Amino acid sequence: MAKRANILLVDDEEQLRLAAEKILTKEGYRVTSFATATEGLEAFATQEADLLITDLKLPDLDGIEVLKRAKELRPSVEVILITGHGTVQNAIEAMRLGAYDFIEKPIDRNLLVKAVAKAVERQKLAEENRHLREQLEQQRGEEALVGNSPPMTAVKKLIRQIATTDVSVLVQGESGTGKEIVADVIHALSPRRANAIVKISCAAIPETLLESELFGYERGAFTGANAAKPGKFELANGGTLFLDEIAEMSPQLQAKLLRVLQDGRIQRLGSTKDIQADVRVISATHVDIQNAISENKFREDLFYRLNVVQVCLPALRDRRDDIAVLADHFLKKYAARMQKPVTTIAPAAMEQLLTHPWPGNVRELENTLQRALAVTNETSIRQFHLTPPRLNVRDNHSTFSPAVTIPIGTTLEVAEERLINETLSYYGGDKEKAAKVLGISSRTLYRRSPKE
Repeated sequence: MAKRANILLVDDEEQLRLAAEKILTKEGYRVTSFATATEGLEAFATQEADLLITDLKLPDLDGIEVLKRAKELRPSVEVILITGHGTVQNAIEAMRLGAYDFIEKPIDRNLLVKAVAKAVERQKLAEENRHLREQLEQQRGEEALVGNSPPMTAVKKLIRQIATTDVSVLVQGESGTGKEIVADVIHALSPRRANAIVKISCAAIPETLLESELFGYERGAFTGANAAKPGKFELANGGTLFLDEIAEMSPQLQAKLLRVLQDGRIQRLGSTKDIQADVRVISATHVDIQNAISENKFREDLFYRLNVVQVCLPALRDRRDDIAVLADHFLKKYAARMQKPVTTIAPAAMEQLLTHPWPGNVRELENTLQRALAVTNETSIRQFHLTPPRLNVRDNHSTFSPAVTIPIGTTLEVAEERLINETLSYYGGDKEKAAKVLGISSRTLYRRSPKE
């Protein structure tokens, strides 16, 4: 990079400017020089520059102001100042403001070359670190979508393709499939990742408050509005806005949202002033939007605005190849968080996880592993640590009858172990009660049940 770096040089002394340009060009740098700060800053705003060299004393702006404006335009740029007699103290002050170094007049060739080489190398390292951080953020983002089954592989591929664009995305899937995680990953992989992703649930906030939450309000806009407050669109400016459960939004508010999406401007409640909002919108819902449209519960024109690209998340029952991978992921995550030495899931427990239909999808699996880790004192998750998937705890007077699923082909030994474990779990580990229900003695149950 040192031999290909682009340098902008600003100095009103033609002889010094030409001499410095000649020296740096011979060193292999690409140098563009200007006589005024105005010309230099205009070029800096539109051209790629790895280093800016500017005199402290210029006819239109001083070097301190050039430094400030350059850092505002591109904070990562390195700046070297050229100082004359009596301006060294100013140069030191400039370094406090972000300048890399200063060179005194008359310019010594070796000092100039050395200072430029160090500044360019520092710029190179900063750029490499930035790329590494971005790659790490992207890797972490993709890792949030756990699973390598064909349905999830297709979802990941689509997300990678659309993340770098600005198109609106509609994420559809059953509750618990990870729609919010998809929004996080798209944002993390997008050029907007340096800015915020702001989230709001359209189902969790009363309709009367949702509008003010989205668009903000001015002081006195309504009773209780004692101070102005920016809305989610303003807070997400330059970033991403995630609208969860979008189908729960009222038709009246849908019309206002459509207008914002069309012209990119919002108005706070109680204001007539337009505010520009550069926001990428990702929305999500678990309902069938097409049915909602046919029932006049959702605007078709808004649907087309939100649904430029649709990401459909599969239910966990449709990606069973991922259950073991997800279970291991949650095991490691919560074992570390709870500081528990649990490293494995016993085969019988894993079989139970694999055969359960998971109506609550990934969220249900996560909660199941989290609970199992909370109650275990062992190094492995076993069946009796799991809440029986088909078991809903009811009182003894309930007509509900809990069930134990035992696949055809299960050996009697395994079936007996599962029945004992799930009965124990149902009764909270009370072996006396479990033995009575199973019709065996407490001694037999103690002998056959897992040892704590």
